[in-house]
Amino acid sequence: MALDGIFLRHIKHELESASLGARVSQIYQPNRDELIFVLRGFSGSKKLLLSARANSPRVNFTENAPENPAQPPMFCMLLRKRLGGGKLVGVRQQECDRVLFLDFETVNELGDTEPLTVVCEIMGMYSNIIILRRDTQVIIDALKRVDLTVSSKRLILPNLRYELPEAQDKQNILTATAEEIAARIRSLPAEMPLDKAVMATVQGVSPIIAREVAYRAAEGATNRLQGAAYDALIAVLGDLKATVEACAGTPCTVYREDGKPMDVAFLPVTQYGGFMRTERGESFHSTIDRFYDERDRQDRMRVKTHSLTKLLQNLRDRTARKLQKQHTELSRCADREELRIRGDLLQANLYRIGRGAAFADVENFYDENGDILRIPLNPAISPAANAQKYYKDYQKAKNAEAYLTEQLQKGEAELEYLDSVLDEVARAETERELSQIREELTEQGYLKAPKGKRPRQAALPPLQFTTSDGFTVYVGRNNRQNDTLTLKTAAKNDMWLHTKDIHGSHVIIAAAGKPVSDTAILEAARLAAYHSKARAGSNVPVDYTLVRYVSKPAGAKPGMVIYVNQRTVYVNPLGTIEKG
Repeated sequence: MALDGIFLRHIKHELESASLGARVSQIYQPNRDELIFVLRGFSGSKKLLLSARANSPRVNFTENAPENPAQPPMFCMLLRKRLGGGKLVGVRQQECDRVLFLDFETVNELGDTEPLTVVCEIMGMYSNIIILRRDTQVIIDALKRVDLTVSSKRLILPNLRYELPEAQDKQNILTATAEEIAARIRSLPAEMPLDKAVMATVQGVSPIIAREVAYRAAEGATNRLQGAAYDALIAVLGDLKATVEACAGTPCTVYREDGKPMDVAFLPVTQYGGFMRTERGESFHSTIDRFYDERDRQDRMRVKTHSLTKLLQNLRDRTARKLQKQHTELSRCADREELRIRGDLLQANLYRIGRGAAFADVENFYDENGDILRIPLNPAISPAANAQKYYKDYQKAKNAEAYLTEQLQKGEAELEYLDSVLDEVARAETERELSQIREELTEQGYLKAPKGKRPRQAALPPLQFTTSDGFTVYVGRNNRQNDTLTLKTAAKNDMWLHTKDIHGSHVIIAAAGKPVSDTAILEAARLAAYHSKARAGSNVPVDYTLVRYVSKPAGAKPGMVIYVNQRTVYVNPLGTIEKG
Protein backbone atom coordinates (compact mmCIF):
# COMPACT_ATOMS: atom_id res chain seq x y z
CA MET A 1 0.00 0.00 0.00
CA ALA A 2 2.17 2.86 -1.27
CA LEU A 3 -0.34 5.75 -1.03
CA ASP A 4 -1.71 6.03 2.50
CA GLY A 5 -4.09 8.65 3.88
CA ILE A 6 -1.38 10.92 5.29
CA PHE A 7 0.60 10.82 2.04
CA LEU A 8 -2.66 11.77 0.32
CA ARG A 9 -2.99 14.71 2.73
CA HIS A 10 0.36 16.03 1.52
CA ILE A 11 -0.76 15.56 -2.11
CA LYS A 12 -3.94 17.51 -1.29
CA HIS A 13 -1.85 20.32 0.18
CA GLU A 14 0.34 20.54 -2.96
CA LEU A 15 -2.74 20.36 -5.20
CA GLU A 16 -4.37 23.26 -3.35
CA SER A 17 -1.22 25.36 -3.61
CA ALA A 18 -0.74 24.73 -7.33
CA SER A 19 -4.20 24.55 -8.88
CA LEU A 20 -6.96 26.21 -6.88
CA GLY A 21 -8.79 28.48 -9.31
CA ALA A 22 -7.56 26.54 -12.35
CA ARG A 23 -10.06 25.57 -15.02
CA VAL A 24 -10.62 22.18 -16.67
CA SER A 25 -9.47 22.58 -20.27
CA GLN A 26 -9.55 18.92 -21.24
CA ILE A 27 -10.59 15.53 -19.89
CA TYR A 28 -9.70 12.16 -21.34
CA GLN A 29 -9.86 8.55 -20.25
CA PRO A 30 -6.83 6.57 -21.46
CA ASN A 31 -8.18 3.27 -20.16
CA ARG A 32 -10.98 1.74 -18.15
CA ASP A 33 -9.70 2.81 -14.70
CA GLU A 34 -7.91 6.13 -15.25
CA LEU A 35 -8.85 9.73 -16.00
CA ILE A 36 -6.70 12.73 -16.91
CA PHE A 37 -7.88 16.27 -16.04
CA VAL A 38 -5.89 19.03 -17.77
CA LEU A 39 -6.07 22.01 -15.38
CA ARG A 40 -5.09 25.39 -16.81
CA GLY A 41 -4.22 28.22 -14.43
CA PHE A 42 -2.08 31.35 -14.28
CA SER A 43 1.09 29.28 -13.90
CA GLY A 44 0.30 27.13 -16.95
CA SER A 45 -1.41 23.78 -17.39
CA LYS A 46 -0.96 20.61 -15.37
CA LYS A 47 -2.19 17.07 -15.95
CA LEU A 48 -3.99 15.59 -12.96
CA LEU A 49 -4.19 11.79 -13.00
CA LEU A 50 -7.13 10.14 -11.22
CA SER A 51 -6.60 6.39 -11.04
CA ALA A 52 -8.96 3.73 -9.71
CA ARG A 53 -6.70 0.85 -10.71
CA ALA A 54 -6.78 -1.91 -8.11
CA ASN A 55 -2.99 -2.10 -7.73
CA SER A 56 -2.16 1.61 -8.08
CA PRO A 57 -5.08 3.89 -7.10
CA ARG A 58 -4.01 7.49 -6.65
CA VAL A 59 -4.48 11.20 -7.43
CA ASN A 60 -1.43 13.15 -8.56
CA PHE A 61 -0.01 15.49 -11.15
CA THR A 62 1.76 13.55 -13.87
CA GLU A 63 4.29 14.25 -16.59
CA ASN A 64 3.81 10.82 -18.12
CA ALA A 65 0.14 10.85 -19.01
CA PRO A 66 -1.10 7.71 -20.78
CA GLU A 67 -1.93 8.01 -24.46
CA ASN A 68 -5.33 9.47 -25.32
CA PRO A 69 -7.52 6.88 -27.12
CA ALA A 70 -9.16 7.77 -30.43
CA GLN A 71 -12.69 7.08 -29.10
CA PRO A 72 -13.58 8.47 -25.63
CA PRO A 73 -15.65 6.20 -23.32
CA MET A 74 -19.14 7.26 -22.22
CA PHE A 75 -18.06 8.27 -18.69
CA CYS A 76 -15.36 10.50 -20.14
CA MET A 77 -17.90 12.17 -22.46
CA LEU A 78 -20.18 12.78 -19.48
CA LEU A 79 -17.35 14.44 -17.53
CA ARG A 80 -16.46 16.61 -20.53
CA LYS A 81 -20.06 17.76 -20.78
CA ARG A 82 -20.52 18.49 -17.07
CA LEU A 83 -17.03 19.63 -16.03
CA GLY A 84 -15.56 21.17 -19.19
CA GLY A 85 -14.46 24.73 -18.40
CA GLY A 86 -15.25 24.26 -14.70
CA LYS A 87 -13.15 25.93 -12.00
CA LEU A 88 -11.47 23.98 -9.21
CA VAL A 89 -12.63 25.80 -6.06
CA GLY A 90 -11.74 23.33 -3.32
CA VAL A 91 -9.90 20.17 -2.36
CA ARG A 92 -11.14 18.28 0.68
CA GLN A 93 -10.15 15.06 2.42
CA GLN A 94 -12.21 12.86 4.70
CA GLU A 95 -10.09 13.15 7.88
CA CYS A 96 -6.89 11.16 7.13
CA ASP A 97 -8.77 8.56 5.14
CA ARG A 98 -8.06 7.85 1.47
CA VAL A 99 -11.08 9.76 0.14
CA LEU A 100 -10.42 13.03 -1.71
CA PHE A 101 -13.07 15.52 -2.88
CA LEU A 102 -12.37 17.85 -5.81
CA ASP A 103 -14.94 20.67 -5.79
CA PHE A 104 -15.72 22.43 -9.09
CA GLU A 105 -17.93 25.32 -10.08
CA THR A 106 -19.37 24.80 -13.55
CA VAL A 107 -21.98 26.39 -15.79
CA ASN A 108 -24.76 24.17 -17.13
CA GLU A 109 -26.57 24.40 -20.47
CA LEU A 110 -28.98 26.99 -19.08
CA GLY A 111 -26.15 29.25 -17.96
CA ASP A 112 -26.69 28.54 -14.24
CA THR A 113 -23.81 27.86 -11.87
CA GLU A 114 -23.69 24.20 -10.90
CA PRO A 115 -21.62 22.96 -7.93
CA LEU A 116 -20.12 19.57 -8.76
CA THR A 117 -17.72 17.34 -6.87
CA VAL A 118 -15.47 14.55 -8.11
CA VAL A 119 -14.91 12.00 -5.35
CA CYS A 120 -11.75 9.89 -5.54
CA GLU A 121 -12.01 6.84 -3.33
CA ILE A 122 -8.58 5.22 -3.06
CA MET A 123 -9.35 1.84 -1.54
CA GLY A 124 -7.44 -0.84 -3.45
CA MET A 125 -9.71 -3.10 -5.47
CA TYR A 126 -12.72 -1.05 -4.33
CA SER A 127 -11.30 2.25 -5.66
CA ASN A 128 -13.73 4.43 -7.57
CA ILE A 129 -14.21 7.88 -9.11
CA ILE A 130 -17.64 9.41 -8.63
CA ILE A 131 -19.19 12.68 -9.83
CA LEU A 132 -22.05 14.19 -7.81
CA ARG A 133 -23.90 17.44 -7.14
CA ARG A 134 -22.30 19.06 -4.09
CA ASP A 135 -25.48 20.72 -2.82
CA THR A 136 -27.68 17.60 -2.89
CA GLN A 137 -24.97 14.87 -2.66
CA VAL A 138 -26.82 13.04 -5.46
CA ILE A 139 -24.64 10.84 -7.64
CA ILE A 140 -24.55 11.75 -11.35
CA ASP A 141 -22.46 8.75 -12.36
CA ALA A 142 -19.41 6.72 -11.40
CA LEU A 143 -16.46 5.13 -13.12
CA LYS A 144 -17.48 1.82 -11.51
CA ARG A 145 -21.17 1.43 -10.81
CA VAL A 146 -21.96 -0.69 -7.75
CA ASP A 147 -25.39 -2.37 -7.77
CA LEU A 148 -27.00 -5.10 -5.67
CA THR A 149 -25.11 -7.81 -7.52
CA VAL A 150 -21.86 -6.33 -6.18
CA SER A 151 -22.81 -4.97 -2.75
CA SER A 152 -25.95 -4.81 -0.66
CA LYS A 153 -24.55 -2.28 1.82
CA ARG A 154 -23.41 0.67 -0.29
CA LEU A 155 -24.75 1.31 -3.78
CA ILE A 156 -23.02 3.65 -6.23
CA LEU A 157 -25.59 4.38 -8.94
CA PRO A 158 -26.92 7.51 -10.69
CA ASN A 159 -29.63 9.45 -8.79
CA LEU A 160 -28.79 7.82 -5.45
CA ARG A 161 -27.48 9.86 -2.52
CA TYR A 162 -23.75 9.51 -1.98
CA GLU A 163 -22.64 7.90 1.26
CA LEU A 164 -19.10 7.81 2.58
CA PRO A 165 -17.35 4.42 2.82
CA GLU A 166 -17.77 2.71 6.15
CA ALA A 167 -15.29 4.23 8.62
CA GLN A 168 -12.69 2.05 10.30
CA ASP A 169 -12.35 2.05 14.04
CA LYS A 170 -9.12 4.03 14.07
CA GLN A 171 -8.03 7.30 15.65
CA ASN A 172 -7.59 10.46 13.60
CA ILE A 173 -4.12 11.77 14.34
CA LEU A 174 -5.32 15.32 13.60
CA THR A 175 -7.79 15.31 16.51
CA ALA A 176 -6.38 12.74 18.94
CA THR A 177 -3.37 13.48 21.14
CA ALA A 178 -0.20 11.39 21.10
CA GLU A 179 -1.03 10.17 24.64
CA GLU A 180 -4.52 9.03 23.59
CA ILE A 181 -3.12 7.14 20.62
CA ALA A 182 -0.39 5.51 22.75
CA ALA A 183 -2.97 4.46 25.35
CA ARG A 184 -5.14 2.94 22.63
CA ILE A 185 -2.15 1.02 21.28
CA ARG A 186 -1.32 -0.34 24.73
CA SER A 187 -4.93 -1.48 25.20
CA LEU A 188 -4.61 -4.00 22.36
CA PRO A 189 -3.60 -7.64 23.03
CA ALA A 190 -0.14 -7.78 24.62
CA GLU A 191 1.32 -10.25 22.12
CA MET A 192 0.55 -7.99 19.12
CA PRO A 193 3.73 -6.57 17.50
CA LEU A 194 4.04 -2.83 17.91
CA ASP A 195 3.89 -2.06 14.17
CA LYS A 196 0.66 -4.09 13.83
CA ALA A 197 -0.80 -2.22 16.81
CA VAL A 198 0.09 1.13 15.22
CA MET A 199 -1.58 0.02 11.96
CA ALA A 200 -4.71 -1.04 13.87
CA THR A 201 -4.89 2.24 15.76
CA VAL A 202 -3.76 5.19 13.62
CA GLN A 203 -5.85 6.27 10.64
CA GLY A 204 -4.03 6.86 7.37
CA VAL A 205 -0.69 5.09 7.91
CA SER A 206 0.72 2.40 5.62
CA PRO A 207 2.68 -0.66 6.80
CA ILE A 208 6.03 1.00 6.09
CA ILE A 209 5.10 4.01 8.28
CA ALA A 210 3.81 1.73 11.06
CA ARG A 211 7.11 -0.19 10.98
CA GLU A 212 9.04 3.10 11.04
CA VAL A 213 7.13 4.29 14.12
CA ALA A 214 7.82 0.98 15.87
CA TYR A 215 11.50 1.06 14.83
CA ARG A 216 12.00 4.58 16.17
CA ALA A 217 10.16 3.87 19.42
CA ALA A 218 11.32 0.36 20.36
CA GLU A 219 12.48 -1.97 17.61
CA GLY A 220 11.04 -5.47 17.84
CA ALA A 221 8.82 -4.73 20.85
CA THR A 222 5.17 -5.61 21.38
CA ASN A 223 2.55 -2.99 22.10
CA ARG A 224 2.80 -3.50 25.89
CA LEU A 225 5.49 -0.85 26.38
CA GLN A 226 6.50 0.40 29.83
CA GLY A 227 8.53 3.27 31.22
CA ALA A 228 11.04 4.91 28.91
CA ALA A 229 9.92 2.82 25.91
CA TYR A 230 6.34 4.02 26.35
CA ASP A 231 7.54 7.62 26.65
CA ALA A 232 9.57 7.12 23.47
CA LEU A 233 6.43 5.90 21.66
CA ILE A 234 4.54 9.03 22.78
CA ALA A 235 7.40 11.22 21.54
CA VAL A 236 7.48 9.51 18.14
CA LEU A 237 3.69 9.80 17.81
CA GLY A 238 3.94 13.47 18.80
CA ASP A 239 6.48 14.12 16.05
CA LEU A 240 4.25 12.25 13.60
CA LYS A 241 1.23 14.33 14.62
CA ALA A 242 3.16 17.60 14.18
CA THR A 243 4.31 16.48 10.71
CA VAL A 244 0.77 15.61 9.66
CA GLU A 245 -0.80 18.81 11.01
CA ALA A 246 1.73 21.05 9.24
CA CYS A 247 1.95 18.90 6.10
CA ALA A 248 5.71 19.03 6.70
CA GLY A 249 6.58 15.53 5.53
CA THR A 250 9.41 14.57 3.21
CA PRO A 251 8.55 12.44 0.15
CA CYS A 252 10.83 9.39 0.00
CA THR A 253 11.13 6.34 -2.23
CA VAL A 254 12.68 3.11 -0.96
CA TYR A 255 14.55 1.04 -3.56
CA ARG A 256 15.41 -2.65 -3.49
CA GLU A 257 18.93 -3.91 -4.06
CA ASP A 258 18.13 -4.51 -7.73
CA GLY A 259 17.19 -0.85 -8.18
CA LYS A 260 13.43 -1.35 -8.40
CA PRO A 261 11.24 0.93 -6.24
CA MET A 262 9.71 -0.93 -3.31
CA ASP A 263 7.60 1.67 -1.48
CA VAL A 264 7.08 5.37 -0.82
CA ALA A 265 6.68 7.24 2.46
CA PHE A 266 5.96 10.77 3.67
CA LEU A 267 8.91 10.80 6.08
CA PRO A 268 12.54 9.54 5.94
CA VAL A 269 12.75 5.77 6.30
CA THR A 270 15.52 4.53 8.61
CA GLN A 271 14.33 1.01 9.48
CA TYR A 272 16.36 -0.72 6.74
CA GLY A 273 19.74 0.71 7.67
CA GLY A 274 22.10 0.29 4.74
CA PHE A 275 20.22 -2.63 3.20
CA MET A 276 17.86 -0.45 1.17
CA ARG A 277 18.49 2.79 -0.69
CA THR A 278 16.23 5.72 0.15
CA GLU A 279 15.84 8.67 -2.19
CA ARG A 280 14.09 11.95 -1.44
CA GLY A 281 11.72 13.33 -4.05
CA GLU A 282 11.13 16.89 -5.21
CA SER A 283 7.42 16.74 -4.40
CA PHE A 284 4.79 14.26 -3.27
CA HIS A 285 3.15 14.34 -6.69
CA SER A 286 6.34 13.57 -8.61
CA THR A 287 7.38 10.89 -6.10
CA ILE A 288 4.17 8.87 -6.37
CA ASP A 289 4.01 9.44 -10.13
CA ARG A 290 7.55 8.16 -10.68
CA PHE A 291 6.92 5.19 -8.35
CA TYR A 292 3.93 3.92 -10.31
CA ASP A 293 4.84 5.10 -13.80
CA GLU A 294 6.97 2.19 -15.04
CA ARG A 295 4.88 -0.52 -13.42
CA ASP A 296 1.62 0.99 -14.64
CA ARG A 297 2.97 1.45 -18.16
CA GLN A 298 3.84 -2.22 -18.33
CA ASP A 299 0.43 -3.20 -16.89
CA ARG A 300 -1.44 -0.96 -19.34
CA MET A 301 0.39 -2.38 -22.33
CA ARG A 302 -0.06 -5.94 -21.03
CA VAL A 303 -3.83 -5.40 -20.90
CA LYS A 304 -3.91 -3.74 -24.32
CA THR A 305 -1.73 -6.42 -25.93
CA HIS A 306 -3.45 -9.42 -24.31
CA SER A 307 -6.03 -10.09 -27.05
CA LEU A 308 -3.54 -9.42 -29.85
CA THR A 309 -0.89 -11.65 -28.24
CA LYS A 310 -3.44 -14.42 -27.75
CA LEU A 311 -4.55 -14.21 -31.40
CA LEU A 312 -0.96 -14.29 -32.67
CA GLN A 313 -0.03 -17.14 -30.35
CA ASN A 314 -3.01 -19.20 -31.55
CA LEU A 315 -2.08 -18.50 -35.18
CA ARG A 316 1.52 -19.44 -34.46
CA ASP A 317 0.55 -22.68 -32.70
CA ARG A 318 -1.80 -23.60 -35.54
CA THR A 319 0.92 -22.95 -38.13
CA ALA A 320 3.45 -24.96 -36.11
CA ARG A 321 1.06 -27.93 -35.86
CA LYS A 322 0.38 -27.75 -39.60
CA LEU A 323 4.12 -27.72 -40.31
CA GLN A 324 4.66 -30.73 -38.08
CA LYS A 325 1.94 -32.64 -39.91
CA GLN A 326 3.41 -31.69 -43.30
CA HIS A 327 6.87 -32.79 -42.21
CA THR A 328 5.41 -36.18 -41.23
CA GLU A 329 3.69 -36.53 -44.60
CA LEU A 330 6.86 -35.49 -46.41
CA SER A 331 8.87 -38.15 -44.58
CA ARG A 332 6.48 -40.77 -45.97
CA CYS A 333 7.20 -39.53 -49.50
CA ALA A 334 10.87 -40.38 -49.02
CA ASP A 335 10.07 -44.07 -49.81
CA ARG A 336 8.37 -43.31 -53.13
CA GLU A 337 11.22 -44.94 -55.15
CA GLU A 338 10.36 -48.23 -53.47
CA LEU A 339 6.85 -47.92 -54.95
CA ARG A 340 8.22 -47.43 -58.47
CA ILE A 341 10.59 -50.39 -58.09
CA ARG A 342 7.72 -52.64 -57.01
CA GLY A 343 5.69 -51.52 -60.01
CA ASP A 344 8.59 -52.29 -62.36
CA LEU A 345 9.19 -55.72 -60.81
CA LEU A 346 5.52 -56.65 -61.04
CA GLN A 347 5.32 -55.45 -64.65
CA ALA A 348 8.34 -57.60 -65.55
CA ASN A 349 6.89 -60.71 -63.87
CA LEU A 350 3.20 -60.55 -64.82
CA TYR A 351 3.37 -63.92 -66.59
CA ARG A 352 4.49 -65.59 -63.37
CA ILE A 353 1.83 -64.14 -61.04
CA GLY A 354 -1.50 -65.87 -60.75
CA ARG A 355 -4.75 -63.93 -60.41
CA GLY A 356 -5.96 -63.63 -56.79
CA ALA A 357 -2.46 -63.98 -55.27
CA ALA A 358 -1.88 -62.14 -51.98
CA PHE A 359 1.79 -61.53 -52.71
CA ALA A 360 4.45 -62.13 -55.32
CA ASP A 361 8.03 -63.30 -54.72
CA VAL A 362 10.15 -61.87 -57.55
CA GLU A 363 13.86 -61.44 -58.20
CA ASN A 364 14.90 -57.84 -57.50
CA PHE A 365 17.04 -56.92 -60.48
CA TYR A 366 17.63 -53.45 -58.94
CA ASP A 367 19.59 -55.14 -56.16
CA GLU A 368 23.21 -56.10 -56.87
CA ASN A 369 22.73 -59.46 -55.11
CA GLY A 370 19.48 -60.18 -56.93
CA ASP A 371 17.68 -61.10 -53.69
CA ILE A 372 14.07 -62.24 -53.75
CA LEU A 373 11.62 -59.45 -52.86
CA ARG A 374 8.12 -60.22 -51.57
CA ILE A 375 5.60 -57.65 -52.87
CA PRO A 376 2.11 -57.45 -51.25
CA LEU A 377 -0.79 -57.61 -53.71
CA ASN A 378 -4.51 -56.87 -53.69
CA PRO A 379 -6.15 -60.24 -54.51
CA ALA A 380 -9.32 -58.51 -55.77
CA ILE A 381 -7.59 -57.01 -58.80
CA SER A 382 -5.33 -58.42 -61.51
CA PRO A 383 -1.51 -58.47 -61.28
CA ALA A 384 -1.34 -55.77 -63.99
CA ALA A 385 -3.73 -53.56 -62.00
CA ASN A 386 -1.55 -54.09 -58.93
CA ALA A 387 1.48 -52.88 -60.90
CA GLN A 388 -0.44 -49.80 -62.10
CA LYS A 389 -1.53 -49.08 -58.54
CA TYR A 390 2.09 -49.00 -57.39
CA TYR A 391 2.88 -46.59 -60.25
CA LYS A 392 -0.03 -44.35 -59.27
CA ASP A 393 1.05 -44.35 -55.60
CA TYR A 394 4.58 -43.46 -56.74
CA GLN A 395 3.32 -40.53 -58.84
CA LYS A 396 1.06 -39.37 -56.02
CA ALA A 397 4.00 -39.41 -53.57
CA LYS A 398 6.18 -37.54 -56.07
CA ASN A 399 3.55 -34.83 -56.58
CA ALA A 400 2.92 -34.67 -52.83
CA GLU A 401 6.63 -34.15 -52.17
CA ALA A 402 6.77 -31.20 -54.56
CA TYR A 403 3.58 -29.69 -53.10
CA LEU A 404 4.61 -30.28 -49.47
CA THR A 405 8.07 -28.80 -50.08
CA GLU A 406 6.45 -25.63 -51.41
CA GLN A 407 3.92 -25.51 -48.56
CA LEU A 408 6.63 -26.07 -45.96
CA GLN A 409 8.59 -23.11 -47.30
CA LYS A 410 5.48 -20.91 -47.10
CA GLY A 411 4.59 -22.24 -43.64
CA GLU A 412 8.08 -21.66 -42.26
CA ALA A 413 8.04 -18.11 -43.67
CA GLU A 414 4.64 -17.54 -42.04
CA LEU A 415 5.88 -18.94 -38.71
CA GLU A 416 8.91 -16.68 -38.93
CA TYR A 417 6.67 -13.70 -39.63
CA LEU A 418 4.27 -14.45 -36.75
CA ASP A 419 7.24 -14.80 -34.38
CA SER A 420 8.52 -11.40 -35.51
CA VAL A 421 5.11 -9.77 -34.92
CA LEU A 422 4.85 -11.39 -31.47
CA ASP A 423 8.23 -9.86 -30.65
CA GLU A 424 7.04 -6.46 -31.88
CA VAL A 425 3.90 -6.65 -29.73
CA ALA A 426 6.00 -7.55 -26.69
CA ARG A 427 8.23 -4.52 -27.29
CA ALA A 428 5.43 -2.05 -28.16
CA GLU A 429 5.28 0.90 -25.78
CA THR A 430 2.31 2.93 -27.06
CA GLU A 431 -1.20 2.38 -28.37
CA ARG A 432 -0.19 3.92 -31.71
CA GLU A 433 2.48 1.26 -32.17
CA LEU A 434 -0.12 -1.44 -31.48
CA SER A 435 -2.53 0.25 -33.89
CA GLN A 436 0.04 0.10 -36.68
CA ILE A 437 0.74 -3.57 -35.94
CA ARG A 438 -3.01 -4.24 -36.20
CA GLU A 439 -3.12 -2.42 -39.55
CA GLU A 440 -0.27 -4.59 -40.81
CA LEU A 441 -2.03 -7.78 -39.67
CA THR A 442 -5.23 -6.59 -41.38
CA GLU A 443 -3.35 -6.03 -44.63
CA GLN A 444 -1.87 -9.54 -44.35
CA GLY A 445 -5.33 -11.05 -43.80
CA TYR A 446 -4.86 -12.14 -40.18
CA LEU A 447 -7.39 -9.60 -38.84
CA LYS A 448 -10.72 -8.51 -40.26
CA ALA A 449 -10.98 -4.89 -41.37
CA PRO A 450 -13.09 -2.89 -38.86
CA LYS A 451 -16.58 -1.96 -40.01
CA GLY A 452 -17.17 1.64 -40.95
CA LYS A 453 -14.60 4.29 -41.67
CA ARG A 454 -12.14 4.97 -38.88
CA PRO A 455 -9.65 7.83 -38.92
CA ARG A 456 -6.29 6.45 -40.00
CA GLN A 457 -3.57 7.50 -37.59
CA ALA A 458 -0.41 9.00 -39.01
CA ALA A 459 2.46 6.54 -39.13
CA LEU A 460 4.96 6.90 -36.32
CA PRO A 461 8.48 7.86 -37.39
CA PRO A 462 11.29 5.40 -36.67
CA LEU A 463 13.15 5.79 -33.40
CA GLN A 464 16.10 8.13 -33.81
CA PHE A 465 19.37 8.17 -31.86
CA THR A 466 22.76 9.88 -32.11
CA THR A 467 26.04 8.04 -31.54
CA SER A 468 28.80 9.47 -29.41
CA ASP A 469 30.71 10.47 -32.55
CA GLY A 470 27.74 12.15 -34.24
CA PHE A 471 26.17 9.57 -36.57
CA THR A 472 22.37 9.42 -36.74
CA VAL A 473 20.85 5.98 -36.12
CA TYR A 474 17.29 4.95 -37.05
CA VAL A 475 15.46 1.96 -35.53
CA GLY A 476 12.29 0.51 -37.06
CA ARG A 477 9.29 0.04 -34.78
CA ASN A 478 7.52 -2.71 -36.77
CA ASN A 479 7.81 -4.84 -39.92
CA ARG A 480 6.25 -2.31 -42.28
CA GLN A 481 8.49 0.42 -40.95
CA ASN A 482 11.50 -1.89 -41.22
CA ASP A 483 10.74 -2.33 -44.94
CA THR A 484 10.30 1.41 -45.50
CA LEU A 485 13.41 2.29 -43.55
CA THR A 486 15.67 -0.25 -45.26
CA LEU A 487 14.32 -0.35 -48.81
CA LYS A 488 13.09 3.22 -49.38
CA THR A 489 14.53 5.67 -46.87
CA ALA A 490 18.11 4.49 -46.39
CA ALA A 491 20.85 5.35 -48.90
CA LYS A 492 22.83 2.57 -50.56
CA ASN A 493 25.99 3.42 -48.61
CA ASP A 494 24.27 3.58 -45.21
CA MET A 495 25.01 0.78 -42.77
CA TRP A 496 22.30 -1.82 -42.05
CA LEU A 497 22.28 -3.88 -38.82
CA HIS A 498 20.15 -6.73 -37.49
CA THR A 499 20.50 -9.39 -34.83
CA LYS A 500 21.80 -12.64 -36.33
CA ASP A 501 19.05 -15.28 -36.56
CA ILE A 502 17.04 -13.43 -33.89
CA HIS A 503 13.84 -11.42 -34.42
CA GLY A 504 14.34 -7.69 -34.05
CA SER A 505 14.24 -4.24 -35.61
CA HIS A 506 16.13 -3.09 -38.68
CA VAL A 507 18.74 -0.50 -37.68
CA ILE A 508 20.23 2.04 -40.08
CA ILE A 509 23.32 4.20 -39.55
CA ALA A 510 23.03 7.24 -41.83
CA ALA A 511 26.50 7.57 -43.37
CA ALA A 512 25.86 11.08 -44.78
CA GLY A 513 28.70 10.61 -47.26
CA LYS A 514 31.27 9.61 -44.61
CA PRO A 515 32.79 6.24 -43.71
CA VAL A 516 30.84 4.77 -40.77
CA SER A 517 33.09 4.52 -37.71
CA ASP A 518 33.63 1.38 -35.63
CA THR A 519 32.29 3.26 -32.63
CA ALA A 520 29.02 4.01 -34.44
CA ILE A 521 28.71 0.38 -35.54
CA LEU A 522 29.26 -0.87 -31.98
CA GLU A 523 26.74 1.54 -30.46
CA ALA A 524 24.16 0.85 -33.20
CA ALA A 525 24.69 -2.89 -32.69
CA ARG A 526 23.79 -2.43 -29.03
CA LEU A 527 20.60 -0.69 -30.13
CA ALA A 528 19.85 -3.55 -32.52
CA ALA A 529 20.36 -6.06 -29.69
CA TYR A 530 18.17 -4.03 -27.31
CA HIS A 531 15.35 -3.68 -29.85
CA SER A 532 15.18 -7.43 -30.44
CA LYS A 533 14.00 -10.60 -28.80
CA ALA A 534 17.45 -10.87 -27.18
CA ARG A 535 17.23 -7.61 -25.20
CA ALA A 536 17.54 -9.51 -21.90
CA GLY A 537 20.51 -11.56 -23.11
CA SER A 538 24.25 -10.97 -23.34
CA ASN A 539 26.91 -11.36 -26.01
CA VAL A 540 24.24 -11.01 -28.73
CA PRO A 541 25.42 -11.52 -32.35
CA VAL A 542 24.54 -8.60 -34.65
CA ASP A 543 25.14 -8.69 -38.42
CA TYR A 544 25.99 -5.52 -40.29
CA THR A 545 26.44 -4.74 -43.97
CA LEU A 546 25.84 -1.90 -46.43
CA VAL A 547 22.22 -1.25 -47.42
CA ARG A 548 23.14 -2.01 -51.05
CA TYR A 549 23.61 -5.66 -50.07
CA VAL A 550 20.13 -5.99 -48.53
CA SER A 551 17.19 -7.06 -50.71
CA LYS A 552 13.65 -8.34 -50.36
CA PRO A 553 12.62 -11.59 -52.09
CA ALA A 554 9.52 -11.41 -54.26
CA GLY A 555 6.38 -12.18 -52.26
CA ALA A 556 8.18 -12.10 -48.89
CA LYS A 557 6.29 -11.06 -45.76
CA PRO A 558 6.80 -7.52 -44.36
CA GLY A 559 10.15 -7.11 -42.64
CA MET A 560 11.69 -10.20 -44.28
CA VAL A 561 14.91 -9.52 -46.23
CA ILE A 562 18.05 -11.31 -47.33
CA TYR A 563 21.56 -9.90 -47.22
CA VAL A 564 25.14 -10.75 -48.16
CA ASN A 565 28.71 -9.54 -47.44
CA GLN A 566 27.86 -9.19 -43.78
CA ARG A 567 30.15 -9.13 -40.77
CA THR A 568 29.16 -9.99 -37.20
CA VAL A 569 29.84 -8.19 -33.93
CA TYR A 570 28.93 -9.51 -30.45
CA VAL A 571 27.50 -6.96 -28.01
CA ASN A 572 25.52 -6.61 -24.81
CA PRO A 573 22.14 -4.85 -25.27
CA LEU A 574 22.99 -2.28 -22.62
CA GLY A 575 23.98 1.35 -22.49
CA THR A 576 21.66 2.71 -25.18
CA ILE A 577 22.91 5.87 -26.83
CA GLU A 578 21.44 9.32 -26.71
CA LYS A 579 18.00 9.71 -28.24
CA GLY A 580 17.85 12.19 -31.09
